[in-house]
Amino acid sequence: MFIKYLIIFFVSMVPIVELRGAIPVAVGMDLDKLLSFIICMIGNMLPVPIIYLFARKVLNWGSNKKIIGKFFCWCLKKGETAGKKLESKAGRGLYFALFLFVGIPLPGTGAWTGTLASSILDLDFKKTVIAVSFGVLLAGLIMMAISFGIFNFIG
Repeated sequence: MFIKYLIIFFVSMVPIVELRGAIPVAVGMDLDKLLSFIICMIGNMLPVPIIYLFARKVLNWGSNKKIIGKFFCWCLKKGETAGKKLESKAGRGLYFALFLFVGIPLPGTGAWTGTLASSILDLDFKKTVIAVSFGVLLAGLIMMAISFGIFNFIG
């Protein structure tokens, strides 16, 4: 049983998939709802400070390397595009927009992209972590409601 929880923990850490994929995996494995939710939240949030502090530096370093350069440039461009889009739409409510960007489980959104965009925009670390945390919480609740069924989740 421990291995199954470890699997969803690591799945929730994977970029793009994140807890949006880990929660349905937990459903498929018939794991405890609350424990799965908590494990997926922790797994999804664990990389956030690392992404914020180091991702831009690593991506800039690798963007001109032969083998990894194209992928790193794509990641930088994705973060930049998401950041500028977020910034232009949000205005003064930038951190609320970041919360919504991370919290609404659509393709291309999530903790990884939101944090990378924040890092590229050089937003405040503490406010970014708070906004992303609440966004992950919202995304988790939405995915739990969808995956377990709204009434099964409540009861």
